[in-house]
Amino acid sequence: MSETRTKCLIIGSGPAGYTAAIYASRANLSPTLLEGLQPGGQLTTTTEVENFPGYPDGITGPEMMEDMRRQAERFGADLRSGIITAIDLSKRPFVATTDSGDTIIADSVIISTGASARYLGLPDEDKYRGMGVSACATCDGFFYRKKRVAVVGGGDTACEEALYLSGLAEKVYLIVRKDYLRASKVMQKRVLERENITVLFNTNTLSLFGEEVLEGAKLVEFKGTEREQIFDIAIDGFFLAIGHKPNTDFLDGQLRLDEGGYIITDPFTTATSVEGVFAAGDVADPRYRQAISAAGTGCRAALDAERYLLEHES
Repeated sequence: MSETRTKCLIIGSGPAGYTAAIYASRANLSPTLLEGLQPGGQLTTTTEVENFPGYPDGITGPEMMEDMRRQAERFGADLRSGIITAIDLSKRPFVATTDSGDTIIADSVIISTGASARYLGLPDEDKYRGMGVSACATCDGFFYRKKRVAVVGGGDTACEEALYLSGLAEKVYLIVRKDYLRASKVMQKRVLERENITVLFNTNTLSLFGEEVLEGAKLVEFKGTEREQIFDIAIDGFFLAIGHKPNTDFLDGQLRLDEGGYIITDPFTTATSVEGVFAAGDVADPRYRQAISAAGTGCRAALDAERYLLEHES
């Protein structure tokens, strides 16, 4: 076990964390970054990224994250494997503990731990992840032009994703376990009026199938009733839109969060409810959840941390 002192501790990698590390390093903050359970974040499970500026021919998610990681290393960021299991934000300097028992004492903290998509819990979801299963229509919908896809969920997000996909795909199924949509009336109207969207009410997904890539889903209608009916649909893509869970459990309630568990930041900065602590990326973004917007907030968080440290020099 060891003890490290740093001007800036960055918790979590991905576009937000690595971008924060690049900017903090160039500002001579000598940041220490803990990469978390999934170095590179959710993009490491994405096959092709075509909407990130600077890659006109596209790039795989893992390759892009490795590029960002190497760039952060180039400027001197101290990148470490492992996770932060606990942190004391009640006094400065802040004290964090890693899963290996090491202690990191930091003058400022940037939290970029991201959010994890909620999945149904089907074994097939892991099997076809990146090969037909996705939790981001905006990220991956482009690959399903003129194809058949399904979206799971009944809220505004599910309806938005279904509508977005309907502009690309030949056919969109919206799988809703209840007999109604939870989305706003406006969103419901748009979905129900879109010709190539079919809403499957009272329906649950039992399994997914396909040889090497996703080819279809086995569904059940009116599960557990005398009207129960099991049937298959042929699809190339299966999109989860049942929400995300921000990775904030380790904070133990020390920061102000919204009702969904996302970190609340100042409207004009990345500052959180604790002075000297900043948040970037999906952990503070329930709306956009894009790599480019996460990277942008990573830049902003590093600049905010730099300014904070300058204002609090002893």
